[in-house]
Amino acid sequence: MTPTRRLFIALWLLAALGLAAALWPALATAWVYALVALAVLALLDGLAAWRMRPPAVERELASSLPLGVRRPVTLRVHNPGRRRLAFEVFDHYPEGVEARGLPQAATLEPDHFVELGYRIRPVERGEILFPRVQFRLVSALGLWRRSRQVPLESRAQVYPNFAAVSKYILLAMDNRLSQMGILKRRRRGEGQDFHQLREYRRGDSPRQIDWKATSRMRKLIAREYQDERDQEVVFLVDCGHRMFTRDDALSHFDHTLNALLLLSYVALRQGDAVGLGTFSGEQRWLRPAKGQGQLNHILNTVYDLQPTTQAPDYAQAATQFLARQKKRSLVVVITNLRDEDSDDLLPALHLLKKRHLVLLASMQERALDDALHGEVEDFDDAIRVASTHRYLASRRRAFEDVQASGILSLDVPPDRLSVSLVNSYLDIKRSGSL
Repeated sequence: MTPTRRLFIALWLLAALGLAAALWPALATAWVYALVALAVLALLDGLAAWRMRPPAVERELASSLPLGVRRPVTLRVHNPGRRRLAFEVFDHYPEGVEARGLPQAATLEPDHFVELGYRIRPVERGEILFPRVQFRLVSALGLWRRSRQVPLESRAQVYPNFAAVSKYILLAMDNRLSQMGILKRRRRGEGQDFHQLREYRRGDSPRQIDWKATSRMRKLIAREYQDERDQEVVFLVDCGHRMFTRDDALSHFDHTLNALLLLSYVALRQGDAVGLGTFSGEQRWLRPAKGQGQLNHILNTVYDLQPTTQAPDYAQAATQFLARQKKRSLVVVITNLRDEDSDDLLPALHLLKKRHLVLLASMQERALDDALHGEVEDFDDAIRVASTHRYLASRRRAFEDVQASGILSLDVPPDRLSVSLVNSYLDIKRSGSL
């Protein structure tokens, strides 16, 4: 229990009266009466404040929250007592959450409700717990505040921000995929799986003509094909220490999960099965499956996944993957390639390539490019720029070794990973290489 500003003002006034009484003894009696009165009032008000019960409170919070997006939280407070209640309220939000709008002050009449809102922004994925609500109750005379905590547990799950998936859905419905950079290179009538027979159109390949149907219908009939379905796409996600790298508001690992969700949605819409595995940290495995319900399984598998301090072990990841995945698949390996990875990464990719089609996706670190464009003012700056050039040259050679071995590969900034992966997947589907 703590004194309020009002009590301090009363004490200052009492002190001023005491100083006046020292100068004019006639005021001494008044000062004594004022001292006794303030002491009695403060004591009675303090005892009443000690017995004050906190109001009832409920919290309204969404059970699932997107990473990095502000969402509202509402506290519904009820005063069940017979007296007017003045208070400040603070909600104990967890680590990994930023909050705006706390604490808040309010006054409640007896048997009345008030709704107080504030906004939160999750900055880490996983399950979060709001354990309690804290009130600072003001006594009836306003001389004391007493802090009371009300246990009130609320749990929520922070998922990767699937706004990119929602945006893809909206643009797909409007046939405006090019706004995201996703290129739909149509080749009319060509593909891998037979779709239907239709009349021959100018521009169709003569190889598409179905001569039996043409002789039966007495007009040119062409076969129309579509991209092959019922294939499998499996992600191998690096959860090692390199994925902690952060060039903007999201880490490389969060960019990875956003890209994974977008490509999963696209592949499931194409009729393919999607699965995932992780390595260099907590190892999780989700068997490939079809249907839009698989996207929810993927979300629930990765929403609380975090990178670790372990170094990536590509050889072990490839061996374990081959033991689990027998059917030929498109294996999307997402990592952060470094210059020293060739000795370990290349043999692992060749091992996967014996049975599967492999696509390596690596993210560039923008901090290195920024270092190259910084001003060189002294010897230390020159050393930093020269070292960065040497590192990037070594990394580029490592990436060229991967490309020379026939492995499909991407090396893009983190914010371009999602669209680049989708474009590569669509190109693979059209080429029939899977």
